Amino acid sequence: MGISPHTLIRLSLLASILALGVCHWFQDRLPDPRSLDSHLFVFPVQTPTTLAPFTRSAGGITYTLTPLFEYDLYGLVVSEHDSRAFIDYLHKESEDNLNVVDLCVAWGDDARSGIYRQIQFSSGQFTCYFQAADRAAMAQFDIFQISNNHLLTEVPYLAHLLRAVHIGDQVHFHGYLVEYEHDTNGRHFHRGTSTTRFDTGDGACETVYVTDAQILASHGRFWRWGQWLAGLGLIASSVAWLRRPATLD
Repeated sequence: MGISPHTLIRLSLLASILALGVCHWFQDRLPDPRSLDSHLFVFPVQTPTTLAPFTRSAGGITYTLTPLFEYDLYGLVVSEHDSRAFIDYLHKESEDNLNVVDLCVAWGDDARSGIYRQIQFSSGQFTCYFQAADRAAMAQFDIFQISNNHLLTEVPYLAHLLRAVHIGDQVHFHGYLVEYEHDTNGRHFHRGTSTTRFDTGDGACETVYVTDAQILASHGRFWRWGQWLAGLGLIASSVAWLRRPATLD
């Protein structure tokens, strides 16, 4: 005796829900340190610059940017925030269209040792949070080999690339540590930047005007594709369930 259509629909629903949960669980798991590019084991490079202040426009607003240093970073993305997120209201209130994403990245000994796999990371609208399950892991974790980076660009292809970065990706970006500001609708907006890797708390984030960026390796792509396919399967199964003939009951 074959499997009834009613049973097939139920199995499809259950399989889609299970696959969606598994893929969601694994997509943001951080990679094994043995798979990391050796460039991630060095500190970001900050060098003097003579570049004069310049202006850039994004979302109909003109911003003045003041470069402080040239900056080059290789890192492992442990958390990220897209300024277009539904929960983000601070960028909208300040009319900040230049800061497209924040990437919280680890490098150096934190990358080499793999201690990042024992730390829980999350991102707020301008902040990276981290905590460990035990004191031993927190003691091994170097808080000065991780940074939250406000990444600025008005260039469409760079904005698209930066927004395509996910947790677990290995990235490289180059640009300038900058202060930036605008005066719009009678309001003055200004944001600065950290210029040292050895600060913490408010003002410790690096604000980087990005001139070049690459995703060196994407860790969770398979699981993200799986989640997308499982989502389609769940929608199709749900529609089939709602449209099933009454005789199947």
